[in-house]
Amino acid sequence: MSARVLVGLSGGVDSSLTTWLLKQQGRDVGALFMKNWEEDDSEACPAEADAEDARRVAAAVGVPFFARNFAAEYWDGVFEHFLAELRRGRTPNPDVLCNREVKFKTFVEQAQDLGYPKIATGHYAQVRERDGRFELLRGADPGKDQSYFLYALEQTQLAVAEFPIGHLRKSEVRALAAQANLPTAAKRDSTGICFVGERAFDPFIQRYLGSNPGVMITPDGERVGEHRGLHFYTIGQRGGLGIGGRKGGSGEPWFVLDKRAADNTLIVAQGEHALLYARAARLETPHFIAGSAPAAFRCTAKTRYRQPDQTCTVTLHSGGAEVVFDTPQRALTPGQSVVFYQDEMCLGGAVLDVVDRI
Repeated sequence: MSARVLVGLSGGVDSSLTTWLLKQQGRDVGALFMKNWEEDDSEACPAEADAEDARRVAAAVGVPFFARNFAAEYWDGVFEHFLAELRRGRTPNPDVLCNREVKFKTFVEQAQDLGYPKIATGHYAQVRERDGRFELLRGADPGKDQSYFLYALEQTQLAVAEFPIGHLRKSEVRALAAQANLPTAAKRDSTGICFVGERAFDPFIQRYLGSNPGVMITPDGERVGEHRGLHFYTIGQRGGLGIGGRKGGSGEPWFVLDKRAADNTLIVAQGEHALLYARAARLETPHFIAGSAPAAFRCTAKTRYRQPDQTCTVTLHSGGAEVVFDTPQRALTPGQSVVFYQDEMCLGGAVLDVVDRI
């Protein structure tokens, strides 16, 4: 293990404790704040507040502080893909791509330029080396485990990465940060789009994609309203459809069943319709952390963050794969990721492409 390690210090409690723990180990620690989004509106700039928190933590721990702007890399490597997927009528997960292209690529390159051969982040995950290969393991806190968002990492990326809080629960992180008198010990967790931050999604996306109205119909073809653009909706979404009560209706809530990009049509239904569920889906080319996998295998999988593990069979074929779940899954969504597990180890994953609905 190299003594020199650069922490991705975001200004939150998780990366703050990461910095402190490594310093306590006697490591030669540096801290780097990444600004990956250029503020483009009149809202208060959260990046400036986060950067100031990161500086305060670095000073309190006694480590050198660096700040870099990776906004261009984030735009080219993550955000343009995010917008392109939305235009296709899909629901992308930018956090997965952000980890692969920015946090564990651009950041690693910057760390090496600064003379730090290893990086560390505040992710709730763990890395284990066995027989010269690196395995990605779940974080010890099942409510915070972030291996789902890290499944696209390569062996070379895991080889230089450390997750010092991966063996801790969030409550332990908070307690240790308070004991260490870290300035961010009580700071609330951030949410929202990776690096873009917390903001109203619809007006934010409308600035880039505008509106593209179309019809809303039931599976039987009955027109029940008009949507504002498929990119504002996701499979399984409840509410926000503007349908309201209808004469003769059941009174149950309306849900989005499908997004038909070919004719810009939103398929909706009242209540828990059978088309909300599917057992099988075609996948884009999977990524396996070990580098390869058998042609067919059994495992568990998650199709969204914090979902309980679901048993399934994965079959690889030229150009992609198929996953078949033992039980029907609700709201499988093209553009989202299905992530494979074998007990505590994350095997890898793939992007859902075409869902074979019941």
